[in-house]
Amino acid sequence: MVVPPLLRAVIMGPPGSGKGTVSARIIKHFGVKHLSSGDLLRENMQKKTEVGILAKSYIDQGQLIPDDIMTQLMLNEIKGLDRYNWLLDGFPRTVAQAEALDKECDIDTVIDLDVPFETIKCRLTARWIHPASGRVYNLEFNPPKVQGIDDVTGEPLVQRDDDKPETVSKRLQAYDAQTKPVLEYYRKKGLLKSFSGTETNKIWPHIYAFLQTKLPDVSQKDAANPR
Repeated sequence: MVVPPLLRAVIMGPPGSGKGTVSARIIKHFGVKHLSSGDLLRENMQKKTEVGILAKSYIDQGQLIPDDIMTQLMLNEIKGLDRYNWLLDGFPRTVAQAEALDKECDIDTVIDLDVPFETIKCRLTARWIHPASGRVYNLEFNPPKVQGIDDVTGEPLVQRDDDKPETVSKRLQAYDAQTKPVLEYYRKKGLLKSFSGTETNKIWPHIYAFLQTKLPDVSQKDAANPR
């Protein structure tokens, strides 16, 4: 029996492009390990590791975390996943990070969620949360029963600073400036696979069909053999 090579994939997309939703579906259907730079950073900052303390000092000053710190953090984690299929999320963010990653392993495919910025602006600025519970509402497709009020507690909803229109515009501009060169880097290598659209549910079947050419769907196997 020929064992298929392990998948080494990266998912890219601007904030609000549905990366979290798509990643969760990839994990569910294809059983890959998901490595998110954001989750890893938060974990290291909470545990006050050397890298975590260093990263926090940059974040507190409103600065980007330098390439070498992010690379060290991610590559250390990747080393422990050499027997698994994996999906990187939030890394690499710069060409220098992509080059450092290339020295460690061969990336097979880069999934790019190509969602128009206007769609993302509408999506993110429509998001309101109930801080105490973390419940998230979206004025477009999951609105609260009463505008501005949490369904369960009746307490006021707030908009995160990250979701305010001016912040969203800045975040999208920063993503564009920083990440366009990374997309170009992978495009030249023939690894970039872009999926365009305005709705995650319409983009997903195309991503699913693409990944099925590389990996079996483990969710169907699990359904057929309930534990």
